[in-house]
Amino acid sequence: MAVLVAAMSVSPVLVLAQPQVADLRAREVLSSPAFLASHPDMRLRQLGHQAQAAGRLGEARSHFQAAARYADKLSQAALAEMWWTGQGGPADRALGYAWMDLAAERGTPFLLAQRERYWAALAPAERVRAISEGRALYEEFGDPAAQPRLERELRSGLRNVTGSRTGAVAANMDMFVRDTRGARVVDPDAFYQNDYWQPTRYWQWKAEELAQAGRSSGTVDVGAPTTISRPTD
Repeated sequence: MAVLVAAMSVSPVLVLAQPQVADLRAREVLSSPAFLASHPDMRLRQLGHQAQAAGRLGEARSHFQAAARYADKLSQAALAEMWWTGQGGPADRALGYAWMDLAAERGTPFLLAQRERYWAALAPAERVRAISEGRALYEEFGDPAAQPRLERELRSGLRNVTGSRTGAVAANMDMFVRDTRGARVVDPDAFYQNDYWQPTRYWQWKAEELAQAGRSSGTVDVGAPTTISRPTD
């Protein structure tokens, strides 16, 4: 099988900026322990970034891999970079490619561009192993397995938070959350909005998050494509 690989000018390390949420109410909700407890994709990615920033790179790998089980593409891409560059352990470019291929599974342009840059840099033997590693990763971390895993967490979390209610919140009801900053009120309408809990809407929201991360990751200068043959079975 052959692929078109564009000649690109891009930094060797992909910078994955944390998407920013403009709405103050949404920021309060998304950072609350009650919300993160039911969104392991976001909670584990956050722990991975915190560990990475503190220099605990082996721990960061573990958190990103745990988040990757819940279809978190930014965590999969972060893990790909860590394997590619040898952060938190030995470098393994074949495995780095396999993770980036998985991160680009939904066709996100900036992840596809990074994946093809990786492929172009691999030696023939690394390409063979990258494809083999990728098949194994896809079985556990690909969207067909990982998205239902996260959707079960969303459904369970919403039941636990709302109890016998269906998600509607009375106008005069205050919702309190507690974290390291102490107890505070968050907007229940923002907390329960469908974008955060209903699977179809949630994946649409995550697609917007990926698009925002792509805009924050820097400019990729794409040149003329060339054809590279991949090994066949």
